[in-house]
Amino acid sequence: MEQANPVAKQKFDFFDFLYKYGTMITIVALIIIFAIANPSFIQTNNIINILRSISIVTIIAIGITISLSVDGFDLSVGSVASLANAIVISMFVWYSQNIFIAILAAVAAALLVGLLNSFMIIKIGIQDMLITLATMFIIQGIALTYTRGATVSQNMVMPDGTFATGIISPIFAKIGQVPWIIIIMLVIVFLVHIFLTYTKHGRYMYVIGGNKEAARLSGIAVDKYKVIAYLLSSMFAAFGGIMLAARVMTAEINAGAPYLMDSVAAAFIGFSVLGAGKPNAFGTFIGAVLIGILQNGLVMMSVPYYAMDIVKGTVLAFALALTYYKLK
Repeated sequence: MEQANPVAKQKFDFFDFLYKYGTMITIVALIIIFAIANPSFIQTNNIINILRSISIVTIIAIGITISLSVDGFDLSVGSVASLANAIVISMFVWYSQNIFIAILAAVAAALLVGLLNSFMIIKIGIQDMLITLATMFIIQGIALTYTRGATVSQNMVMPDGTFATGIISPIFAKIGQVPWIIIIMLVIVFLVHIFLTYTKHGRYMYVIGGNKEAARLSGIAVDKYKVIAYLLSSMFAAFGGIMLAARVMTAEINAGAPYLMDSVAAAFIGFSVLGAGKPNAFGTFIGAVLIGILQNGLVMMSVPYYAMDIVKGTVLAFALALTYYKLK
């Protein structure tokens, strides 16, 4: 009599395989396609250019990832980046402050936004997405009012007709240059990955994101960790705005707004990287890499800029469909 095999033969699940490795396969496929279409795509200079282009997106997306870890969602990060961008440049140009004061002022303003968001969510009880959507418009308006709707730059004309005399620190300018902008991005990804994955505080955030009431009954200070999540989200949005300022050396109107969609896409794509099934820093970085490769490759193939959002939106929709298909 044939003895039954104690280990059941597992059936290959295509969707499970696609869920775990689909993003990686897509990246490899895109690299091959773009390299065939234009061999200069895989040159070292272009790879560095891709990494530089995703640095700001990745850092802002890391903030969104942290808010998602506690089952929240921060839509105000783009406006916070714009505000930080305006403040840090104005500290140099308008007030002739040093690099420490300039960066501290930008981060402090962002943390105030994080406190406002967490207060409205925790104490007032407004849904995360709704209040951060409102905050997005409020902060956007504050940034525009602060700059009077003008671009802030060295030697700009002030309202009284004189020229601004402040100088942007050369040390600050290096933050936005290669390799420092890439190194800062990688260090932040690594540190947040360690924080979320290997510290008790990160694990508590995941528990809260999984079941808030169970976390509360387990003795986890749910409200405290939600406050921390929104403070960190705003702080990383500020870092993104500061690095943008260092990269372009000016504060443009709503400079951080275009980074919101890409950052949200990167964070949600990260859910499915290697089957994580939850917001995570490494997955967010891979999601940003995918978006960066798409943008760079489409530009090199002369695809019109107005068609790029269609591609990015399609990729995000696919990632969300795959994620929620697995989680349902």
